[in-house]
Order: sequence, then C-alpha cells, then structure tokens
Amino acid sequence: MRKTILFSLIFILTACTTAPEESPDWENYDPFDVSNPQAAIPLSTLLPPTRAAGEAISTPTPNAARFLPAAEQGSGFKIIPDSELVYGPASLLLDMEIYLKGKDGYIKTYEQEVDGEILSGPEIITRVAQDYSINPRLLLALLEYQSGWVTQPTVSETNFPMRYYTEWYAGLYRQLVWSANELNRGYYLWRANAVTQWTLADGNVVGANPNINAGTAALQNYFATLYTREVWDYDVSDEGFFATYEELFGYPFDYAIEPLLPTGLAQPQLTLPFERGEIWSYTGGPHGGWDEGSGWAALDFAVGEPLGCIPSEGWAIAAAPGVVVRSDNGAVVLDLDGDGYEQTGWTLLYMHMGTEGRVQSGSKLNAGERIGHPSCEGGLSNAAHLHFARRYNGEWIPADGKIPFILDGWVSSGTGVQYDGFLRKSGKSVEAWDGQNPKNEIKR
Repeated sequence: MRKTILFSLIFILTACTTAPEESPDWENYDPFDVSNPQAAIPLSTLLPPTRAAGEAISTPTPNAARFLPAAEQGSGFKIIPDSELVYGPASLLLDMEIYLKGKDGYIKTYEQEVDGEILSGPEIITRVAQDYSINPRLLLALLEYQSGWVTQPTVSETNFPMRYYTEWYAGLYRQLVWSANELNRGYYLWRANAVTQWTLADGNVVGANPNINAGTAALQNYFATLYTREVWDYDVSDEGFFATYEELFGYPFDYAIEPLLPTGLAQPQLTLPFERGEIWSYTGGPHGGWDEGSGWAALDFAVGEPLGCIPSEGWAIAAAPGVVVRSDNGAVVLDLDGDGYEQTGWTLLYMHMGTEGRVQSGSKLNAGERIGHPSCEGGLSNAAHLHFARRYNGEWIPADGKIPFILDGWVSSGTGVQYDGFLRKSGKSVEAWDGQNPKNEIKR
C-alpha cells in the first residue's frame, strides 16, 4: 500500500509579478511583523495542502508533433513534478538535520575538503542544492538509489557514489556537481522545447515521450548519460528511482506546485547592476545561471580595463530593494520579496563578488546600495566580472526567453549561442563582447 504525504502546495506571490511602485523603508522593516504591509507570508500559510493525497495532476507538455514515432519513444511515466527538481518552495519542507537523525547512512559520517574547507556530507548536499538550484530531497534520493548512502552505514562505493566514473569527479562534491548539472540540462532543455531524444551511454538514442514533464525529463537525461537502454528503462519506470524516492519521502506529486511559474509572471522593476555615471562593459550574453546545464539565466558585466582576477574598484549594486539571504564563496543572493527564503519568489544572484567589501547576509538593501566588487571569486573565470542571474521559485529564468532581463529599460535577447546576445533600448543596441570594446559599453 503506497504511503502518501499530504503536502501539495500552492504558491501565489502577486507582489513578485508586478513592478514595485516605491522602495520599502528597510530601516523599519521586519519581514515577520504581520502588521507591516511588506511583511512576508508566514511559512505555515505559505505551504497549505490544496489537493487530496495521491490525486492526479495535469502537467504541461510540449507540442507532440516534434517528437519521434511512438515506437521509438521511451517511457511516458512521470517520475517527479517540476517543483521537486528545483530548489523552490517545496524544498522548505525538508529539515535535513532532523530527517537524517532517523537514518544511519554513510552520509552522516562523510567529510570532504571543498575549496579549502572541510564539509560534512549534508553540508555538501546543501551547497550543491543552493548553487545549482536543485531540490536537496532529489539529491538525497538519487544518492540513496545509486549507492545507499542515506540508509546504509557501510557502502561499497565511496569515491563515485553517483556512478559517474571519471577521476576528476571523484568524491561526493564533484559527483553531485556533475549530477546537478545533468539534471538541470534535461530540465531546461525540455522547458525550452529544445530536446526530442536522449543520448544513452553507449551512443544510442531513445526518443523522448511527449507526455512527460520537465522534472521527469531531468531524470531521464541523467540516467541516459550513465546507462544503456535496458538499465535506463528500469531506472525511469515506477520500479526504479521512483520507488526509492517514494520509500524515502512519499509520493513525489504530493509535493507538487503547479504551475511553478504563475501565468502572467513578470519581472519586477530592475536597474542595471552598477552605479550611475559609470561606463561598464556588457561582456556576456545569455548563458547558464550556474554551470552550462542550467537555464541561460545569466548576463555578465565588467568595469574598467581587464586586469585578470584583480578585484575591480567599481561596485555592483542592488538592482531592486531586497534582503540578502546568502553571502559566501563569491555569491550574493538578494531576495526581492523579503521573506528570507531564496527558494520563493524572485531572487537575484550576484556571482564573483570579492570578499573585501561584500555585503553581509541579512542586510536589507534599497535599490542602488552596494553589493560588492567584481572579482573571480567563487568559480572559474579568466577576469574579474559580475555574473548576474535571476530565479523565480527556484527556477532559473532565461535571459533570452519569454521573460527577458529588463534593466533600466534595456531588454536582453540572445542569438542561440551561449554568451552571445544584445541589450536593446529605444533603438539603441549594445552587443555582448568578451573584453572592453566600444560596441559593448553601457552606462546608467
């Protein structure tokens, strides 16, 4: 008898879909003061049950006419809802420390050095979940399915627990990094209607079934990169990964938020992310929000002549009022709805912010206040710059999609090639260019 959890979710934040008329008074702002009209919605009312446990839901699918003949298609079984893929509102339901107290798995004793810091297994999962915007519940379930790390104190595979046997990716952190990137790749390719088949580990292909959803596409892509057709068929069936997920957390669709992106979603009012009067360079058009597999949610900006990774003297600034919910490892996340959760509503990622001068977590900022200095900190980069990206409810929002970046009236567009693109405003056009060049200069 299937165990179910009545945690179906609905999430409506109308304030996040319209431009703010004026900046909040952050000096007197308390996000949990219910008498304050700007106050955040309490978590207990943010996540109410809305559907009977196990009740079927309709998930949107792309146009079936694009796909291979039915005989060449793979499984149409839906494994998880979209909201179980992203680090979104549903992920707030997992308290990893409490959850793992009832388990005796190897992950509880595992430690690894990551960027010069010793992290525990749960801390590694949290870091990857935050960076890649992947639901930690999904990462835990995959880790259990592949190697038994969640429930078994002794495991046979300690170096390659996600079964990606490439030496560079040994250890839990890089195994999860690779996995998260492949999960994102399947998810956002499906979202963009840019995939019709999966390439298996032996080079053969299996047609994508038009009845699946983006969350399921993420897992079908992940397993395709690792296995041949017979194993893949089992992994994506109701007897494969789905069964392990259900055993750990219950029926996955009981966590569903549909739609994850509300109809009519619009970007709030944003400025260019640097100070007035300064000339910056638009150095990167639409590209991955975090790593190449994620949605092309990011734009790059730099200031001054390229000086390698020496931190820039210029300041990145808050493009809208918000609360800083994370500031570490070169990343600053600005929460625009002020509820203190980066999993809900609109958030802005400022990446490669140098340690010196970087805004602290918990800071309440008005539009225009300083975030930090562009550098190379927190990731691979050949020169100091600002990597600037958006998420809504944990989903990366493509800068070249239906909701383009609009920054002081400049509208982003892409060319179908990563890092290529334009910003256009009132007949003017600025082209993305790697380096300092008159064609990529932009000024507030």
